[in-house]
Amino acid sequence: MVTKVNVKLGDTFRSGRVLMEVSGRPVIVLKGALPVYRDLKPGADGEDVAQLQQALNGIGCSVGGDHRGYFGAGTKAALADLYRSVGYDPLPADPGSGDSVASAQDAVTDARRHLQDVSARQGAAATSEKGKAGDRPLEISRAREDLARADKKLAQAKAVSGPMLPASEVVYLKSFPARVDDVSSAVGSQVSGSAMTVSAGQLVVKGFLSRQQHTLVRPGQRVHILSELDGTTAEATVRTVANAVTRAQTGQGGQGEPPGADGSSSPGYAVTVVPDRALPASLAGQDVRLTIEAASTENKVLVVPVTAISAGVDGNTAVTVVGHGGVQRRVPVTTGASGDGYVEIRPVTGMRVAAGDRVVTGTSTQETP
Repeated sequence: MVTKVNVKLGDTFRSGRVLMEVSGRPVIVLKGALPVYRDLKPGADGEDVAQLQQALNGIGCSVGGDHRGYFGAGTKAALADLYRSVGYDPLPADPGSGDSVASAQDAVTDARRHLQDVSARQGAAATSEKGKAGDRPLEISRAREDLARADKKLAQAKAVSGPMLPASEVVYLKSFPARVDDVSSAVGSQVSGSAMTVSAGQLVVKGFLSRQQHTLVRPGQRVHILSELDGTTAEATVRTVANAVTRAQTGQGGQGEPPGADGSSSPGYAVTVVPDRALPASLAGQDVRLTIEAASTENKVLVVPVTAISAGVDGNTAVTVVGHGGVQRRVPVTTGASGDGYVEIRPVTGMRVAAGDRVVTGTSTQETP
């Protein structure tokens, strides 16, 4: 059961933050890329332990002299520091480990005292030929062996005792700061499915290009971003353009095409756009309009809507200009650069089209009964 929610929609946070509490236990976010797949206990080793150590060091909880990837005394101390810093007690790796350590410590104490007693008795005895310097009486030798075994058992008990990191109490994200994109659980609700959605790193924009657009776009080109929802604008650069066709998922910029029965839209070429400055967190998950400048003319040119261009049976292109009194004349033209629904035109020699002229962009037809 969710017992506390520490963040709300739109919040940003860093490594070491408690995002929520489930049944009285924290869910802590740390930096890392390896998914959580097991509880981490003292004595464990592996890449997941190394990831934990790096994350702990990164937030100021030093793991001391522990070897990389080994959950030793330094890592235990660092983990305990983390839990104390967020206001919780860590769970013990073995609830009965405290008794085991205490019992092993008592055994060491008894073995040490026995060795001391044996040594004292030997010192008080008269020196004999067999007790010359360098000889080791059997009783002292055995007492020392008993102490060594007791010390070893104590070290083993301590190695596996101490705090653990349950898999249910940690979430790793690759980068920070991160954002809260959705909170789908409330205090008192049962945890089922996704309780919270977060995203990490700076926002980038992903879109899809049609086959015709794909030939015009390449990495490094400038991009203008516009949120039609709130009017936010930003400048950006194309980072990557896919060479293979993929299917644009609904809500991921499918060129405005209607989704299919499987919830996806028509296929396209994926493009990734990186803004010059960090985008507002409010844009996370939004659809935005991307305007990519594929080319530009050196000077001002005469343009008409793309729909004003018509082609004859001979393949030549033309526009239809509407003059005074509605008189129409067909003007052959050649086309140039296009963008934003307009195309550059250049009238053929001897023909004239000027800025401000009205052109036909379509025809109206009526059905005949």
